[in-house]
Amino acid sequence: MDWMHRYTSPLGTIFMASRGESALAGLWFAGQKYFPESVCRLPVNDSLPVFRESDRWLDCYFSGKDPGFTPPLYLSASAFRTAVWNALLEIPYGETVSYGEIASRLAARTRVPRISARAVGGAVGHNPVSLIIPCHRVTGADGSLTGYAGGLERKEYLLRLERGAL
Repeated sequence: MDWMHRYTSPLGTIFMASRGESALAGLWFAGQKYFPESVCRLPVNDSLPVFRESDRWLDCYFSGKDPGFTPPLYLSASAFRTAVWNALLEIPYGETVSYGEIASRLAARTRVPRISARAVGGAVGHNPVSLIIPCHRVTGADGSLTGYAGGLERKEYLLRLERGAL
């Protein structure tokens, strides 16, 4: 990653990283699980268009509205993880889907007999672009709030925000 940018959110500092100028490669809450500390050592560049567009997305999102667009993303991972992250992008604002539902959808798309919900959970947990790729919208089979690299308190806040409950 080449550049870093900070955003102050109601849930704490958010770090963003970009490769080059055109796409967002990472977005993490400070200190979240799997946060690459090396991001903090990258040079800051607050004028990159992708950071300005991501800030606009976050401003809209934290005002309680569906941003309606996705900043350009650079995802570098296995085909499976990328497929899971793309499936997350399909979850509508304010709705949730279980790990098992995502696994079933991916199995149907790829015409394999079965994909493990646990494998989906591993990919969801390693999502490098938190919020924008909405891993917080994934729940347990019974609708329970399970796992979130940013912390369950943040997950609960984000889901309440999207449902207009704040």
